[in-house]
Amino acid sequence: MQVKIINRSSHPLPQYETEGSAGMDLRANLETPLTLKSLERKLVPTGLFIELPVGFEAQIRPRSGLSIKKGLTLANTPGTIDSDYRGEIKIILVNLSNETQTIEPGERIAQMVVAKYERVEWQHVEVLSETERGTGGFGSTGA
Repeated sequence: MQVKIINRSSHPLPQYETEGSAGMDLRANLETPLTLKSLERKLVPTGLFIELPVGFEAQIRPRSGLSIKKGLTLANTPGTIDSDYRGEIKIILVNLSNETQTIEPGERIAQMVVAKYERVEWQHVEVLSETERGTGGFGSTGA
């Protein structure tokens, strides 16, 4: 599938790093390093603008390496880029560590997975079908 993209950053386009990769890394489009204090969150630009076909979304997810090494993750995860959004992709980073962390220009800060989705039509009913699980939730299926 081909997707139109505008790259206003000085970094290469996102790409799949291995044959089995589902996501592509997104880079921080910064002129100078960005610091995040403990529990601080900031909106980080990528310089990327995309045009997805209807029926697809781009899911923005944390990078596991950034999470374990620096305690940085995304405040809304997964974030969704809808097919009709034409603005710049920006990443809401949050520092969950106890120390100030620094993001360098061009650093990989998130990953993007493009996925197909279905739209639903609600069918209003008074009763739902029975299942073995029933209304059990939050740990009800075992340890």
